[in-house]
Amino acid sequence: MKTVCFLLGVVFLVACESAPPTPAPKKDPHWTKEQSSEMNKELTVEEDIDIRLYVEQHVEYKAQITGSGLRYIPLVTTKGQQAKPGDDAHVDYSVTLLDGTQCYKTPSDEIDIFRVDKSNIETGIQEGIKRMRVGEKSVLIIPSHLAHGLIGDMDKIPPLTPIVVQIELLELK
Repeated sequence: MKTVCFLLGVVFLVACESAPPTPAPKKDPHWTKEQSSEMNKELTVEEDIDIRLYVEQHVEYKAQITGSGLRYIPLVTTKGQQAKPGDDAHVDYSVTLLDGTQCYKTPSDEIDIFRVDKSNIETGIQEGIKRMRVGEKSVLIIPSHLAHGLIGDMDKIPPLTPIVVQIELLELK
């Protein structure tokens, strides 16, 4: 019995040894900044085409395009208070991909609260919410560079993926 316990102990210790570190991938010495810029331009053009096709498929949307590339589509407008930096925005929202895959949604019995321009909410949502007034509902089509960028959200939103946010501004404090 002592021998079995000893062998199990040895196996356990050997199994717990750390594996040798994986070497970092080597940079291509021939890859240039210009090639990176060109690749980024191509990806941006492809993404813009995908977003345009999405908007064309939703003829009911009258999208306003901002200088950053955000598509802002007011669905319900009001004369309520307009969101400004520093406000605590109480919102109800859902996030989907362009293909309709739902990623996130405010639970039906809750609201989400974030500080405008002072939180880690996506840049595209921050930009869109500042265009809204209390009581308004909007659709924000957010290009990847204003959403989760090169790495996605490491969960439900893949890298370099635009998102569609349906959002209602319930209250400002």
